[in-house]
Amino acid sequence: MNNGRKVSSKYFSALIFTVLSSSVTLCCFANYPSTAGFCKFLTTLGDTAKPIVPAFKDTVIKDSAVSDRNTRDSSFKDTAIQQTDTFNIKISKDSLDAPIAYSASDSIVMNVPSKKITLYNKATAKQKDLDLSAYQIEYDQDKQLVVATYTTDTSGKMIGRPKMVQGDNTIESDTMVYNLKNQKGITKNSYTTSGEMFFYQEKLKKIAPEEFYAASGRFTTCNLDTPHFAFRTNKMKVINKKFAITGPVHPEFEGVPVPIYIPFGFFPLVQGRHSGLLPPQFTASDQFGLGLQGLGYYKVLSDNFDVTFRTDLYSYGGWAFYVDPEYLVRYRYRGRLDFSLQKTRILNPTGIGTSEFQDTKTYRLSWSHTVDTKARPGTNFSANVNLQSLKYNQFVLNNPTANYTNSISSSIAYSKTWKDGKYNLTLSGNHSQNSNDGSMTITLPNLGFTVTTLYPFQKKEIIGAQKWYEKLGIGLNTSFNNQARVYDSLFSLKNLIDTFRWGAHHSLPITLALPPLGPFQISPGVSLQQNWFQSKTILQDWSANPKIRKVDTTFQKGFYTETDMAFSISMATAIFGTFNKFGKNSSILGIRHVIRPTVSLSYKPDFSSKDYYWVAYDSVGHRRRVSYFQGNTYSSFPEGTFGGMSFGFDNTLEMKVKSKKDTSESGIKKVKLIDGFGFNGSYNYLADSNRLSPISFYFRSTLFQKINITAAATLDPYVKDSLGNDRKNFYAWQQRGKFSLGTISQGNIAISTNFKSKPKDQKAEDEKKKQDENQIPLTMEEQQAEMNYIATHAAEFADFNVAWSLNLSFSLNFTRTLKPDLTGYQTIINSGLNWNGDFNLTPKWKFGMSSFYDVKLQKINSLSMSVSRDMHCWQMSISVIPIGYMRSFNITISPKAAILRDLRVNRSRYFYAQ
Repeated sequence: MNNGRKVSSKYFSALIFTVLSSSVTLCCFANYPSTAGFCKFLTTLGDTAKPIVPAFKDTVIKDSAVSDRNTRDSSFKDTAIQQTDTFNIKISKDSLDAPIAYSASDSIVMNVPSKKITLYNKATAKQKDLDLSAYQIEYDQDKQLVVATYTTDTSGKMIGRPKMVQGDNTIESDTMVYNLKNQKGITKNSYTTSGEMFFYQEKLKKIAPEEFYAASGRFTTCNLDTPHFAFRTNKMKVINKKFAITGPVHPEFEGVPVPIYIPFGFFPLVQGRHSGLLPPQFTASDQFGLGLQGLGYYKVLSDNFDVTFRTDLYSYGGWAFYVDPEYLVRYRYRGRLDFSLQKTRILNPTGIGTSEFQDTKTYRLSWSHTVDTKARPGTNFSANVNLQSLKYNQFVLNNPTANYTNSISSSIAYSKTWKDGKYNLTLSGNHSQNSNDGSMTITLPNLGFTVTTLYPFQKKEIIGAQKWYEKLGIGLNTSFNNQARVYDSLFSLKNLIDTFRWGAHHSLPITLALPPLGPFQISPGVSLQQNWFQSKTILQDWSANPKIRKVDTTFQKGFYTETDMAFSISMATAIFGTFNKFGKNSSILGIRHVIRPTVSLSYKPDFSSKDYYWVAYDSVGHRRRVSYFQGNTYSSFPEGTFGGMSFGFDNTLEMKVKSKKDTSESGIKKVKLIDGFGFNGSYNYLADSNRLSPISFYFRSTLFQKINITAAATLDPYVKDSLGNDRKNFYAWQQRGKFSLGTISQGNIAISTNFKSKPKDQKAEDEKKKQDENQIPLTMEEQQAEMNYIATHAAEFADFNVAWSLNLSFSLNFTRTLKPDLTGYQTIINSGLNWNGDFNLTPKWKFGMSSFYDVKLQKINSLSMSVSRDMHCWQMSISVIPIGYMRSFNITISPKAAILRDLRVNRSRYFYAQ
């Protein structure tokens, strides 16, 4: 039994076992730490079995009896115990490469002669990454086979169905036979999952940890025992997380087979990015004809780079081609390039001419690039480039937002800071384009250099109190830009160079930080500014051109400068007021009002009057003062001497309330009633007229933490004549017969709010928010594209966890501007109401609407409606845009699972009105 190895008899004296029958053995092993350990020992016993000897650091077995004898008689040390460094124990060929941990709640039966172990009731066995559970598990050591089965109760209900988990694979079967040596097995009536797919097979043969064959099976993305839909096949091979290959396959719904057969099936199960075809969507339009949209191919070129090719094809001969490469290096940078080329061929909307169709070629190019701020601290580069034809947005079928977009812009910027942020350099280029008039403005390059406040008299090591002159600070702000304005139809390199104008602006602020004088903070300062211009703008009088009857404009190139200087001293403080007499039973504990007034005295000499002149702009002889440098890259300094006072008042109002349910300190909350309210203005004592400047008012509040309100207005205190010009030294409240504070020359107000019900499942809502937070941030263009898609496919993003939601926003802005011919002023008003919302008609039906109403025109510019149906493993979405530039209808029925999202039934119709 010991194979000729000399082992101490004391080792075996600790082993006591009694064979009660030929098939059942009860055992106990004193030196083993647990009974389970000895059970593993017994499984190796037999005619050819070798004993498993525990590994000790010292081969001398030191039990308590030996220790006692050594203590009583030192001569006991001269025993026949042989010490060796190692044991060369031969390992049995039928032994396992890893131990098996097993358990059962009823009993464990071990048959020593047949080398079988049987576990009953809630039996489990674990080896490496294999985890098996069943009612009954039998292990045959000779064949190294594990057989797992279930049982039934008196009502015939299945109990303890075998379940095996290995890696990412989970298999449930009626019967399992598994070989631990080669990890192969056969199961009957098995259910298994791979990603989003659920497989059922009458017979399944596992040939590798991630690979198996199946016969007479079905697969689906529905997780019900009786799925709503499935695909039937007689034979199939699955490689987990790679692909599934089948023979002839046909679908079935609610167990009813559909007589549509496919010779074979190939279903990718790869997780993450992988190359493949992009299926198209069928559409129909009265103007474009029948079409296929989105047909293309997605190619993964590397871990950091991929590209998408798509095309749209229409029966009238129109087409569109899209190329979208994207790159990403995590923690360094990411970017995306979008290029599209359209050949639009639609029915002639005017009916004028002999041609039945109207052909238009347009293009669009956009590039976005962002750099992670942690990649190179102190250095940043970003790009947002957008170029397109004037009529590109008019012929985009599935994006109503783009149809109403009339302007685009681009920017590329590089910035660098050093010396702990004291110096900052910025290089940038900008572009803007208006599709209404075809104008294009290019500003390239822009250069900015900033030096934060430096204290030249401050000591490197501050010891004790600082002297007043040590707090004298000097800063620098310098900018340079080069700007050109051309029209799309006249665009050429020569015209672009001819229209370039460059300019520069320099500012040198000097400040002195004085210590507070009680509640007042006093700050004196000096500001020196200078502008550089490339050209002068000369407006010729109306009287000089009586036949032309307009004001001519000429340009004179050269190098011109203008300088401005100002001296100021400002004072700021804060005034606090509290009212808390609301009574003991009131939930309002108090209201706090904070006023922050600011007053500054300043003097600015007149350095700019030489740069202004009078221009007559009509035949009557009305004149206006204009600057030689108007229309340049920087605005000219105002003329005239200023010696006066600037003032401002800012107010905040907040309330402290207590909860009626929570009487602790945590139940007391601060609620802001007014985030900011105030006004700003100035009074020039040295001006010969119009000493009081226009007064600017502002208001900000978040009422009840729900309603966001922002408003601003500018009040002109002087009386206007019929042409909108100021009447000198005549305030509005000085008019006889009526009282007025003045004329509001411009203003705006914006109100927005949103309401929604509490989620049915708060845990699911929290998980959704967590997933959104973990997403890689999108660029502005990607966010806009995502919002546009959601707006046109709202039904696909229905959230049934929220019963209802409503978003409202209202905006109004107006401005009083000078007319282009200088004959007076005009007021331009824009106002709109935007709203969207949805609600659950039933737990499975949701209805949504969104609209934009133009208050000025009293017209609904756009209206879209959506209906969503949750069909468990499928979803139906209906989107209708009855009012808008591009009216459309879309219905889509598709599985929810992403792997089968392209297996959909779709119908789209577009109605174009030019």
